[in-house]
Amino acid sequence: MNTRKQGAQKEEQVCACLLSKGVRICERNFRCRQGEIDIIGYDGAYLVFFEVKYRSGGSKGTAAEAVGYAKQKRICRVADYYRVVHHCMEDTPIRFDVVAVDGETINWVKNAFDYLAWR
Repeated sequence: MNTRKQGAQKEEQVCACLLSKGVRICERNFRCRQGEIDIIGYDGAYLVFFEVKYRSGGSKGTAAEAVGYAKQKRICRVADYYRVVHHCMEDTPIRFDVVAVDGETINWVKNAFDYLAWR
């Protein structure tokens, strides 16, 4: 199985997991010039931007470790764009979560990183 197909399959599993935990998914694979966010949804009152990372083994570290500073900054840029395009209110609470899939284990890390201003 190629990497892209395997990634899509893992995202499907993550979506099913999030839905079972009450997350209302609004968008998947939101793309713009600034980059991409895997999943966008609501967890209660929070508008959450989810980054999904998969690692089949530990030779390259854990999946959560793959979301470094540069990736976090890019996600924040895309989140800003999404909020403008979709007219999200300034007072809408937001959160950045990482869903790490290590092998067959899904680990949802809520509030994995803080908003990073990019200007």
